Amino acid sequence: MALTVGIDVGGTKIAGGVVNDTGTVLLTGRRDSPATDTDAIEEAIEDLVGEFRDEHDIEAVGVGAAGFVDVGRSTVLFAPNLAWRDEHLKRDLELRLNLPVVIENDANAAAWGEFTFGAGADVDDFVLVTVGTGVGGGIVLNGELHRGAFGVAAEIGHIRVVPGGLVCGCGNRGCWEQYASGTALVREVREQVGRGSLIARSLLDRAGGDVLAIDGPLITQAAREGDPFAIEQLESLGHWLGEGVATLTAVLDPAVVVIGGGVSAAGGLLLEPARSQFRAHLTGRNYRPELQIRAAELGNTAGMIGAADLARRP
Repeated sequence: MALTVGIDVGGTKIAGGVVNDTGTVLLTGRRDSPATDTDAIEEAIEDLVGEFRDEHDIEAVGVGAAGFVDVGRSTVLFAPNLAWRDEHLKRDLELRLNLPVVIENDANAAAWGEFTFGAGADVDDFVLVTVGTGVGGGIVLNGELHRGAFGVAAEIGHIRVVPGGLVCGCGNRGCWEQYASGTALVREVREQVGRGSLIARSLLDRAGGDVLAIDGPLITQAAREGDPFAIEQLESLGHWLGEGVATLTAVLDPAVVVIGGGVSAAGGLLLEPARSQFRAHLTGRNYRPELQIRAAELGNTAGMIGAADLARRP
C-alpha cells in the first residue's frame, strides 16, 4: 500500500497527513506557518514530514500552496499571504527530504481530493467552489485537473459579476467573491446592524452587543435556529452563488459543482437558494441536461488528501 504525505500550507498554519491510496488519512500533524520566512516554512515542512517518516514508509510528498504555481508544478510564482516569490519549492524540498515532491495550488489540491475521493468521485467533469474568506476553486475536465497554459487557471472568485462594483483585494472591481463569500456575508450583516436595522437586532444580541463579534458561524447557527434575518442573508448569498455557478456552467459544462469552504456548513440554507438561482440563470434552461450542485464531503482534509494523491501522479 503506497503511502504519501499531503501538506497544506496556509498563511497561519501548515497541516499535513499521511494518506493511503484509498484516500484514508492515517496520521496528521501541524506546525505554525512562519509566513514571512521562506526558509523557516521549508524547515517546518521538513520537520513535519520527518515526524511522519518515523512511523510510516513514505514514497512521495504533495504540497498544496496558497498561491500561483507554475504549470510544471515546481515553482510558486506568487503567494498573497506568504513570502514566496518565484520560489523553487519543489527543488528545495526534494533536496531537504530526499523524496519526490509535487507542488500544487491549494484549491486545485482540494478539488482533486473531492473529485477523487469525495463528492465528485462519480463524474469526469467537475468544479469545486470554496466559499470562505474569498471564493476559490478548482476545475477537473475529462478526468484531468485543469491548470491552464501557465498553471494559474480556476481563479473563479475573480470573475467580474458587477461592473464597477466593490473593490476586490485583487485590485479589480465587482469580483464574484465580493458578493458570494463568507466575508461578504459578514460585511452585509454588520452594515445592516450598524444602520440600526431592527430585524438584525437579534444577531447583535447573540454577539453580546459587539458588532465585531458577528461572524459566519454565528450567522449560520442563528439561521439553523430559525432566525429570519440570518436565513434571509444566507439566501441572498446563495443567490449570488447560484448566479456565478450558472456563468461557470455556460463556459465549462460540468456534471457536478461541489460547494465547499467554511460557509458550506450552512447546508441547505445556502445550497437550496443557490440551486434555485442557478436554474433561473442557466443558459438554455429547460432545453439542456442540468448539473448537480452538491455539498463537499471531505471538509478540511480535502487539500491534504488531494495533494497526497497528486504526489502519486508526477
